[in-house]
Amino acid sequence: MIVVFDAELWVWDARRGETWTFVSLPQDISEEIREITDGPRRGFGAVRVQVGIGGSRWKTSIFPDAKRGAYVLPVKKAVRKAEGIEEGDVAEVTVELIDL
Repeated sequence: MIVVFDAELWVWDARRGETWTFVSLPQDISEEIREITDGPRRGFGAVRVQVGIGGSRWKTSIFPDAKRGAYVLPVKKAVRKAEGIEEGDVAEVTVELIDL
């Protein structure tokens, strides 16, 4: 499964002095992923993915976020710097499920 969507980058303050930047997958796509990956998952319900934003490509995991009702994707600092994006910006994101 490969999906492409636009999403706004947002910051989660994990712990004092630490922040993590994410994008949320659309709810309809998240529901489809839940159906495809139904059953035992990795830690925290993680699903392995290959991601693209601009010219950057990397492998990571998406995680279910009950508060948002969607999966969330961490966007590491190196990618944000390479693509010139930050919190509040909207990016085109490509996500491919792997290791199913």
